[in-house]
Amino acid sequence: MTWDWNYTGDILPDLLDGLRVTVLATVLGYLIALVLGLVWTLLRRTPSRAVNQTVRWVVEFIRSTPLLVQLFFIFYVLPTWGLTLGALTAGVIGLGLHYSTYTSEVYRAGIADVPRGQWEACTALNLPRHRAWQDVILPQAVRKVVPSLGNYLIAMFKDSPLLLAINVSEMLGAAYQAGAETLRYLEPITVVGVLFVIVSVLSSIVVRRLERRYATY
Repeated sequence: MTWDWNYTGDILPDLLDGLRVTVLATVLGYLIALVLGLVWTLLRRTPSRAVNQTVRWVVEFIRSTPLLVQLFFIFYVLPTWGLTLGALTAGVIGLGLHYSTYTSEVYRAGIADVPRGQWEACTALNLPRHRAWQDVILPQAVRKVVPSLGNYLIAMFKDSPLLLAINVSEMLGAAYQAGAETLRYLEPITVVGVLFVIVSVLSSIVVRRLERRYATY
């Protein structure tokens, strides 16, 4: 099979539209993962043993379950309980929920790495607990884990093709649709692979720059 440039040009707009959906799902899912991961981390530091252990087991369960199974559950099982979500919404929630369990561990490591003297200084200054977390502990912890958080953004982007399983019209889905209509898969699949490499490399460059700027010790 030879490469058909005319065919490539015809399908490229659809693939770029799929790329837009892929990037949108990744960014929204990543924002959920950042916020929810921090929530998991803070809840695990509460004095209540019941809350601590419940969150711990929830996080472990989600992290130990394949992302594809979670997507199927959100999109196909929840409607039987009266909660119906659109394909893209279900995909964003699935990505965010799954990766929040990983970002929570990243946050936990960053908080643990904050020098004990910082906690003692907050106590000595009689800072309210929320001020200590907001102005002293979290800013230092997050700066230390910027590289790891950035790596999970790239990992989430590379896992986004799984959204095809719940009928999200992302980039790989657009490629399969184009191939099914023409029975030519060489061009669409190859272009999708190239686009994934380009976006992943550009994201890696951005992450490295953020690391140099913010991840100071």
